[in-house]
Amino acid sequence: MPKNLLITNCIPFDSADGETTSILIENGKIARIGRIDAVSRGHTLDARGRIVAPGFIDVHIQGAGGADTLDATPDALTAISKTCARFGVTGFLATTVFTPGRENNHLRLAAEYTGRDLGGARLLGVHLEGPFISPEKRGMILPECICPPSLDVLDEILDITQGKLRMMTIAPEPASSLDIVKKLAGAGVIAALGHCAASYDQSLAGFDAGISHVTHTFNAMPSIHHRSPGPLIAAFERDDITCQLITDGVHVHPAVVRHTFKTIGPARIIPITDGMQAMGLPDGRYSYNGVEYESRNGTARYKDGTLIGTALGLSRMVRNLVTFTGCSLVTAVKMATQNPADILGLADGKGVIETGRDADLIIIDDELCVHATIVAGEIAFQA
Repeated sequence: MPKNLLITNCIPFDSADGETTSILIENGKIARIGRIDAVSRGHTLDARGRIVAPGFIDVHIQGAGGADTLDATPDALTAISKTCARFGVTGFLATTVFTPGRENNHLRLAAEYTGRDLGGARLLGVHLEGPFISPEKRGMILPECICPPSLDVLDEILDITQGKLRMMTIAPEPASSLDIVKKLAGAGVIAALGHCAASYDQSLAGFDAGISHVTHTFNAMPSIHHRSPGPLIAAFERDDITCQLITDGVHVHPAVVRHTFKTIGPARIIPITDGMQAMGLPDGRYSYNGVEYESRNGTARYKDGTLIGTALGLSRMVRNLVTFTGCSLVTAVKMATQNPADILGLADGKGVIETGRDADLIIIDDELCVHATIVAGEIAFQA
């Protein structure tokens, strides 16, 4: 017997006329959109004239709700999943590190729980920051989580993650990195430039080898200089490169967010949280990989002032996109839904509202406050 959910009195986020409609969900898929009579089985969710949109996808989040992927427990992944759902996220990549010479059981667990029902947002796979990154631009990443590019180490990582590695952040400046990039691309893993000291030419070589994405653009990489353009200009010039952006207004100034939006356009931008375990919790002191940090007003920093991430949900980042750039709600939502679905190869099921697609949906208002999150047809959060 089908498991149904009927969403009534909702306005599609990209509606031209602003008229309310209904969405019938059966067995985790969108079955019908339009005028629908009450269903005899299942539940009804009255959106009360609010907006329905595809669920957000966060491709860069370490932790949330007091938990971190590094905790290596099902309870930690559940806490992250449920906290993500509070902020309109229906899918996320568990972003973490690899420590050479260790068991790295957190990666095994994340691979095991990819795609499972965790009570909130679905874990879509793993995003590794490193270990093939620049020590000079390591940011929050500890030195023991960094090593020179090695195909043997990559093979170990691929074995541990069992096909669930979806993205790896890598510094392209060592020539040996290019072999890593080629192998990642051949394995269907997104190679992302980041935590690097690469020059303009080294960045272009990385793109030519198969890098297709940039991790937290502007952060943990050389700035633009008129005689040394670096990776940023290289990325902006390439129409095939997509760029993560932390739109909290601290990691990247609002004026720079606005300039980036105008320069490369919304189709190439993916807002991220770079979220820490403090997400969804009060200001205070927390710990990442054994090192204490302070979360204050949504910003996480080590004691020396190093920015290490945020404690803000993705719904806030999307709202900031509207505020900083002046773009429409429709455009901002697409950047957090359609764009990540496209790069992850999930566009056939996620990122849009159409019959036959996955029922990963959110109910939001004009201020992008999340009133309900539906994951695979189940209500994962309701305010």
